[in-house]
Amino acid sequence: MEEKRLVKSKENCMICGVCGGIGKYFRIDPTVIRLIWIILTFGSVGSGILVYILAAVIMPEI
Repeated sequence: MEEKRLVKSKENCMICGVCGGIGKYFRIDPTVIRLIWIILTFGSVGSGILVYILAAVIMPEI
């Protein structure tokens, strides 16, 4: 069985592939992850953007 790793996606990449990688890890459509991220960003006065940038820097690429 393949080991699950949280990595950026090259197939489902809009900006950096963070949402695509999270979607692949949890087996959820990346569009749903993007919508949730947008809602949380507006609800938290933009701190979701900072979290996205940190995730883009920290998450490895395949």
